[in-house]
Amino acid sequence: MKIRPFALADESTVIVLWQACGLTRPWNDPHRDIQRKLSEQPELFLVAVEGDTLVGSAMVGFDGHRGWVYYLAVSPEHRRLSIGRALMQEAERLLMERGCPKINLLVRSTNAEVLAFYDRLGYTRDDVVSLGRRLIPDN
Repeated sequence: MKIRPFALADESTVIVLWQACGLTRPWNDPHRDIQRKLSEQPELFLVAVEGDTLVGSAMVGFDGHRGWVYYLAVSPEHRRLSIGRALMQEAERLLMERGCPKINLLVRSTNAEVLAFYDRLGYTRDDVVSLGRRLIPDN
């Protein structure tokens, strides 16, 4: 398995992966999310490939204060092979290179399997409430 930066040719496969993993939502256009990421720190948009098969993704960012990970996904057929762990290790490495002191991520509170995954990686739950406001509608 190899981790490399996202390439434009990966777009449709990445979106299918996100859909298979239940990461897409009607109010977020995945094509627009990808285009937005490619305009800011595109080298931090990672994909995992096994041979010619794209099997994982992670969209990483650093704002100078905190690092963030979005769209961490591993294809259902390739889970339990440490691909998610490898993507997170690479995300952490890239963020530490930039002097990032802390990494944050969002997980839906109902997603017990993913919460357990992050527990195993040593992530802890912060006592915060996530707030948001849509500035640019995707639909």
